[in-house]
Amino acid sequence: MSTSEPVITSYAAAPNRSLTTGGTTFAYRELGPKGGVPVVFFVHLAATLDNWDPRIIDPIAENRHVIAFDNVGVGGSSGTVPPTIEQAADDAYRFLAALGLDEIDVFSFSMGGMIAQDLILKHPGLVRKLILTGTGPRGGKDMDKVLRTTYYDVLRATLTRSDPKEFLFFPRDTAGKTAGKAFIGRLQERTADRDAPIALKAFQTQLRAIQRFGRSAPSDLSGFTMPTLIANGDHDRMVPSVLSNDLHRRIAGSELIIYPDSGHGGIFQYHEEFAPVAVEFLGR
Repeated sequence: MSTSEPVITSYAAAPNRSLTTGGTTFAYRELGPKGGVPVVFFVHLAATLDNWDPRIIDPIAENRHVIAFDNVGVGGSSGTVPPTIEQAADDAYRFLAALGLDEIDVFSFSMGGMIAQDLILKHPGLVRKLILTGTGPRGGKDMDKVLRTTYYDVLRATLTRSDPKEFLFFPRDTAGKTAGKAFIGRLQERTADRDAPIALKAFQTQLRAIQRFGRSAPSDLSGFTMPTLIANGDHDRMVPSVLSNDLHRRIAGSELIIYPDSGHGGIFQYHEEFAPVAVEFLGR
């Protein structure tokens, strides 16, 4: 008789786990069948474990071992948010090494995609397949404006008693507003053992790290030879959509999907179309 644990494929039911390495405790969740190369999710600005859309993560976890983690100083992870994206990538590598992982697939969104790029530059053999969504390259045009855009939309959300992601991720037309509210609703599907939200100081530190990343000299991405899928909406106000095209040009052989009438959260607005594409890409 088998005593193995049942496979959890619902992110809302994935237990919180933690590991400590180098004095830092990392909070993470894992789901899906173990074995093979895991898909590690790299999360966006201000996000905790509770910010992943289950309509994206659950379809991938049906057949793949999925790992999501809190960045240092955020949610259930200890320590202080690092001042640069490069240091955040070093932290991510410490977490992966502590798990004993020497080959991974990456699913990244926004700031997570910036961290993933810096991780690959330092550890070129680590990532087998790469998904970059709502993100851009180091030194990308107008990326440093993210700070101003973010504070403006946080203010707009406060005045209307909305979640800032409704303004930052989705257009303010009827379809965008509907998609935004549906997305926020899906993030509430997990009701037990939720993460603590990011502290204001940690949020501000992350924002300045993205601004530095945007103002830095571009990285050489010509060494990115792994299969790469890039996706965004066509009206991304946070990380301008042209930067997805820029990544596509810089990464030879990459695939690019731009969703119409959508913004930074284009993959969440079009989750029914995007999730099967991501599953197929990762399963190839």
